[in-house]
Formats: sequence, structure tokens, C-alpha cells
Amino acid sequence: MEMLMLCLHSILFFIFLVSLNINISSAKTSYNVLTYGARPNGKTDSTQAFLDAWTAACGSTAPTMIYIPKGRYLLGSVAFTGGNCKSPDITIRIDGTLIAPEDYRILGLASNWLSFEGVSGVSIVGGALDAKGSPLWDCKSKGSNCPAGATTLSFVNSNNIKIDGLLSLNSQMFHIVINGCQNVKVQGVRVIAAGDSPNTDGIHVQLSTDVAIMNSSIKTGDDCISIGPGTKNLWIERVRCGPGHGISIGSLAKTMDEPGVQNVTVKSTIFTGTTNGFRIKSWARHSTGFVQAIRFIGATMINVQNPIIIDQNYCPHNLNCPNQVSGIQISDVMYQGIRGTSATPVAIKFDCSFKYPCKGIRLQNVNLTYFNKEAQSTCTNAIGKTYGQVQPDNCL
Repeated sequence: MEMLMLCLHSILFFIFLVSLNINISSAKTSYNVLTYGARPNGKTDSTQAFLDAWTAACGSTAPTMIYIPKGRYLLGSVAFTGGNCKSPDITIRIDGTLIAPEDYRILGLASNWLSFEGVSGVSIVGGALDAKGSPLWDCKSKGSNCPAGATTLSFVNSNNIKIDGLLSLNSQMFHIVINGCQNVKVQGVRVIAAGDSPNTDGIHVQLSTDVAIMNSSIKTGDDCISIGPGTKNLWIERVRCGPGHGISIGSLAKTMDEPGVQNVTVKSTIFTGTTNGFRIKSWARHSTGFVQAIRFIGATMINVQNPIIIDQNYCPHNLNCPNQVSGIQISDVMYQGIRGTSATPVAIKFDCSFKYPCKGIRLQNVNLTYFNKEAQSTCTNAIGKTYGQVQPDNCL
């Protein structure tokens, strides 16, 4: 009887917590950045305070939470490393906005603004990151002697990562990079940058396994999602893209010895006014890389310049690749349930390598038009089949 009463008491207490809308993470040991000297005024450099809070949270052997209250926090380039972390689970709860320095050169000379290196079990929940990238974009547009710029948020060689409900504004370069990681979930993320902002990819994934990107909106000046060499088991679902350059596998074949891209599924996406929809792109030069087992399922294209495109003859400015052919082998790629409008007459373009033709291309129930007229398709060195109704007419 006593045990029954104890269990009942525990259940009632849990219901009470839920009724108060208390986040389970509140049971974790909390480290408030204000305690370590951070100031939410947008003017005081809070970089050291954030590092001190990170060190304290890492030092605990229990699950911890770093809490960033409402306000604006000025941060320079900062790396959060996991080498000495004891905590198996660190949640970074952001209720405020982290802002970059006004002088774009401060971040511009760094590779990353906020980087996590060799960490495990880190979750970033909520908040906004404002990298103030537009002055650097202006510098680049004028052809001045400008720094390359910094990625806003980078995870390198890390495991069991979650990014939930984050807003990334005006990154100098890439917004979010997942590099050399395993078991990563990105959901409810919003990315916003000008449509003409250079190299501001929304989310870039490379050398990583078991990554999911869900329920996100990406408006930027480059690829909404770019998929680099060594990506395996990537799941993308319910992503809105535009403006931007679409969802791209590549550029590949940047180096001779390069790991392949495999097992990528993209479902339920919407592209609005983008340069591309689904693109696979490789340099026209030799490489050991490959692309296989790719599934593009259920997409809406709205005024997209190249809804479906494979380009194995990518050679910008005719440098380092003229008169060569791509060594990337592309195989087993399916496009299913793709519909909408193309902004150019050619809605489907497969420009594949004559030495390594694209194999196993599958078009199923595709309906793309050009200003309420029939669109066109062009195929070079592409081998595959169609199933169901496919418009424009098959050129495979």
C-alpha cells in the first residue's frame, strides 16, 4: 500500500509539473550566462562569460543546461570544445539574440563565429543568431579586398547533436555547417539572408552520417541545403526553400580522392523562385567520388529556373578543368511526385559525363510546365526509365 501511494504521488507530481508547463530540461543543473558576467545590452562583449558558462557546464557529470535569457548578447568568434567535457547532455537554451560585432572584419578573418568541436550530446534550443553579414556582402560586391567571412554555426567531429527552433540571420558565409558528425537532428530552423548574398548556404552537410533536417524554412543567397562529400544517411523533409539555389549535392570532384554521397532522401519540399530545385553538381575533372541511392520525393516547384538538373561538366571560369571529364559515378537517383512550374523552357536537364554516364535515373509522376506550356527536357549520357505520367516528355 505504501509503495502504491508513493507511485501515485510521483504521478501526481509529474502531472503538476506538466500543468505548469515546466520543461523537463529545467530539472537539469542550470548555468545562467548572466551569472558569469554576460550583459544583455548588445554592447558589452560577453564572449568570455559564455566560455566560462560552457566550462562550468562541461565540468558536471550530470545533464546540464546553459541558459541565455532574453536580451542581446555581443559575441566575437568563439569555439566550444568538448575535449574535457564530463556532462553527457548539455542543452543551450537561448531566449535572447546573439549578435556579431559591428565591424565585419572581426568575424570576417575567422573561419567560424560559433563553433562546437568534438562535442557530444549538445542541444541548441530556440534563440536567434544575427551575424550582421550585409556589410561584408557589400564589400564583396564592390570587388574590394575583403575577408572571406565566417560560418555562423559550425559543428565539427561531434555526435548526438540537436538544433531546434533556431533563427539564423544574415550570415557572412554559411549559416549552419555539419562536418564530420554523427546522429544530428535539425528541426524548426529558420534561415534568412538576402537573395543576392554570396556563399550564404543555409545548411551544409559533409563527411557526416545519420543527419535529419526537418520542418525548416531557408531563404538565402546560395544553396538552401548543400550536401558535400562523405554524406551518408541524410533525411530532409518538409523544407521550404526560396530565395536560394535549391538543394544541391555538390560541388563534388573538388579533389581526386573524395568519399561518396549515398542514401539521401528529400521529401515534401517547396521551392519558390529558386535558381535550382534538385541539383547534383560535379566538377569536370577526375575523382574517386560517387553519388548513389538518392530519393527526391514529393516536391512543389514554383517558378524555379532549373527544377531538376544534373551537371557533371561544372567548370566555372574554365579554370583547372577544361577538356576534362567528371569521374563522379552517379547512379540510382529517383525523382517521384515532382510538380510545378519552370521559369525556363528546360525543366529537366541531365548533363552527364560521357566517361561515367548517369545510370539508374528514375522519373515517376513528374509534371512540370513552363508558363502553362509544355516544358522541355534534355539528356546527355543519361540512362534510366520513366514510370507513370512524366512531363516534359522523357529524354532518357
